[in-house]
Amino acid sequence: MEVTAKMVKDLRECTGAGMMDCKKALTESGGDMEQAIDILRTRGLAALAKKAGRATNEGVIGGYVSEDRSVGSLVEVNCETDFVARNADFKAFVNGVAQHVAIAAPADVAALMSQPFADRPENFEAVLGETVAKIGENMGVARFARYELSSDHGIVTVYIHGVGNIGVMVELTCDSAQASSAEAFAQLGKDLAMQIAAASPQAVDRDAIDKGVIEHELEIYKAQAAESGKPEEIQMKMAQGRLEKFFKEFALLEQVYVKDPDTTVQKYVDSVAKELGASISVSRFERFVLGETAASEA
Repeated sequence: MEVTAKMVKDLRECTGAGMMDCKKALTESGGDMEQAIDILRTRGLAALAKKAGRATNEGVIGGYVSEDRSVGSLVEVNCETDFVARNADFKAFVNGVAQHVAIAAPADVAALMSQPFADRPENFEAVLGETVAKIGENMGVARFARYELSSDHGIVTVYIHGVGNIGVMVELTCDSAQASSAEAFAQLGKDLAMQIAAASPQAVDRDAIDKGVIEHELEIYKAQAAESGKPEEIQMKMAQGRLEKFFKEFALLEQVYVKDPDTTVQKYVDSVAKELGASISVSRFERFVLGETAASEA
């Protein structure tokens, strides 16, 4: 397969490696982007690729949380230009879609299209068509997520970063009604959502990270260690050490807390739990980055 200039450019943007290194890796991998990334990482020429860096679509991520904070939603609605993405009518439409998803609980985008939208008799597909005609640009719902509190006590928190390019939804649960209504508990939810937006964890804890991902990382770390030429037992220790570093970067509770680099997210959660006299769990989270689904399908 011919290695094009665009392929080299895309790999460089994704990994931060040099142009010639990217070209060599693509040639060696036969043009396979993911394999080329692994080759660069094995040689210590690239950090772990983050798909968010390849996001290209225009649009907005919106969110909604019910008044009692028991239900929340995130939606991504795409459009053609950045100009429309900043339009107040478009943003209001996106927020309306988020509220509808939270209340009507469609199973997927296809089900959403057939539902009567909000308090109107028309279905969502018809309302979407009207909005396209009004704003003058094609648009569509790329995806959505909906959380309904999975415990008797807890909250769902939604945080939209910046102009709507990143959205986070997180569910916190606890064993006390009094604790779940405390301001410190609500602040914890907001702080964790901001942490997730900034630090991009893959899962709540290391046990929740996909086993295939962990095995893949370990193989890369073993290959990196083998480059050192040291004895096998030392190589394994090196690989395990790098895997621990991976967990600290991508397991939320093990991450350094961005608002206090001297502590971890787990320790911050524990401090709030102690303050409120309750047991607190981070049940789950969603993190949407604008355009990442389109980038992963490209």
